[in-house]
Amino acid sequence: MTESELYKELGTLTRHRDQWEANIPYVLTLLNSESTRIQAKALWLLGEMGLAFPSSLKEGISAVASFLDSTEPLLRERAVNAFGRIGRADYPLVEPYWADLFRFARDEAANVRLSFIWASENIATNTPDPYGPFMPVFAELLHDGDDRVRMEAPEIFRVLGKRRPEFVRPYLEQLRAIAETDGNRVVRIHCLGAIRAATCVKSRRTT
Repeated sequence: MTESELYKELGTLTRHRDQWEANIPYVLTLLNSESTRIQAKALWLLGEMGLAFPSSLKEGISAVASFLDSTEPLLRERAVNAFGRIGRADYPLVEPYWADLFRFARDEAANVRLSFIWASENIATNTPDPYGPFMPVFAELLHDGDDRVRMEAPEIFRVLGKRRPEFVRPYLEQLRAIAETDGNRVVRIHCLGAIRAATCVKSRRTT
């Protein structure tokens, strides 16, 4: 099967969720492909499969984790993404690798830094507590040199603001300053959203 045919097959499988669980072992084998394009697509699909059927991916977690050390930014990006989706469904599955994910906050590739934030949002949706001591990492990303990273960085504050507003309160003034001065409209809007999330929860809890 050619690379194009295999990529098309994965696209078809992506659309047939009822076939995902049975095909997890097969998609895991594609991580051994010589094609970066196929490996990246397989990692993305494994993340979605892991969100839907986390226990069925338990034996494949180490294979996904091996791509965290890839020299190819796209593969690091997709591996981090996959951990976010799997961790959203079943945090204990990714917990042994969770702390290591924070090195990607300073990855040389902006897409990898972006994926780190996105993965953190996914995991924090259902498992917010571990993030408390790590908020300074996300505060640094609010000032990232890449616009896409800066647009996404306030979103982890919004996610956590709804669940653990005490994590976000120390950063409210910083978020307000960015919301008032940043040249990117989306960054300003997302900072305001994070502020609202944290302060609305506070208001509800005190009434």
